[in-house]
Amino acid sequence: MPHANPSPFTVSIDSPISEHLYVTDGLLPPHQIERLRPSDPSLPISELRQRLESDNYLFLKGLLPRADVLKAREAYFNFLSPSGVLKPGTKAVEGIFDSSKDITGFPGIGAGSTGGNSKPGGEQAEAFVDLALKAHTEGWYAEDFCKHPVLKDFVAKLSGWGDDTLLFRRSLLRNNIPGAHAIGVHYDQIFLRYGEVSNLTAWCPLGDIKINGGGLIYLENSKSLGEEMEAEFFRKAKEDGLNDEDAKSAFNNNMMATGLLSEAPAEFAKQVNRRWLVSAYEAGDVVLHDPFAIHASTINYDPKGVIRLATDLRFCDSSRPYDKRWCNSYEIG
Repeated sequence: MPHANPSPFTVSIDSPISEHLYVTDGLLPPHQIERLRPSDPSLPISELRQRLESDNYLFLKGLLPRADVLKAREAYFNFLSPSGVLKPGTKAVEGIFDSSKDITGFPGIGAGSTGGNSKPGGEQAEAFVDLALKAHTEGWYAEDFCKHPVLKDFVAKLSGWGDDTLLFRRSLLRNNIPGAHAIGVHYDQIFLRYGEVSNLTAWCPLGDIKINGGGLIYLENSKSLGEEMEAEFFRKAKEDGLNDEDAKSAFNNNMMATGLLSEAPAEFAKQVNRRWLVSAYEAGDVVLHDPFAIHASTINYDPKGVIRLATDLRFCDSSRPYDKRWCNSYEIG
């Protein structure tokens, strides 16, 4: 490692950010933006652990074989092509959106996209959403990609969990159509409260993502802030008389209906006086992040109409109590 396969897509990690980056509440001002720090997976494990602890994330360049990632991307868009999402005459692996279609017929899925994690889009989006949901259990994804030995072996070594490293079956394979709603501000522990805090998220882009193509953005030095917010949520829940079971729900009455912290990343960063860390990504990159690391995404304004595709895979230490709800495949509700 890393699997530095040739790529026609060049990621700039040092030059100034010239692109305009938009989130759900508008343009991110330049003073709110900084770059993610990339890491080489072949660095000593002790150094990588230190980076994860200090930065609350670990941006691993080329961890996965590029060919394997693109194979999964191609399979996904071949699977979704009957919905009419792809531009005629383009290759499935490119994932180019048919811009003659109304984007409301192709909504994203996942916690935070709709109130209480209900089914998005209504009848007009049913074919697309149903295929996007079914993709979670297809062999090319659930077995070949999610259980890729390179990723699990790396997480087992980095975390020190070894043979106790468990991949949750539940994952979130998210597509993001150009111009569609972006992911709001959140941290993952909000949705993993039925267990101890011993989990790690691997965000895996399935394809190249330009810096303005809707990739994840991370709030700098946000772990302590996430931990403080979590403690405050539970304090308020107790004051409101919620029992322990209700307080653990990401959709309790002390939070937004979607379980998010905010739908306004620019305003959120201003309030907490922190910057958003951004990057372009390449197929094969993986970002590991702490369960309390606060993150969101930009709106996908890829100039070529490329659909952003990525998945959240989560691992835990199975020797400790963990959230058993995440042992089932993703489904609406």
